[in-house]
Amino acid sequence: MCLGIPGEIVEILKDRPDLAKVDVSGVRRAINIGLLEGESLVPGDWILIHVGFALSKIDEAEAKSAMDFLTSIGQAYEDEMAALRESMIEEG
Repeated sequence: MCLGIPGEIVEILKDRPDLAKVDVSGVRRAINIGLLEGESLVPGDWILIHVGFALSKIDEAEAKSAMDFLTSIGQAYEDEMAALRESMIEEG
């Protein structure tokens, strides 16, 4: 099963505007935001992430609802978090 996980943008990387540092349940990763070109993204915004790529911009209420659902399904969520931890996008 493939899941999208909500994450909060912490920083847009100045030298790589296609990457943002994102916090997902305490895990911080550089996430590719290139698919959201044209969206206005700033720190504090929420995005839906799958294996290192931002799929869409969502609001905080959607993010909370998604996290509540994801934590309720157990192993599939844990598998997706493991995939996120392993997705290392170079920042420089």
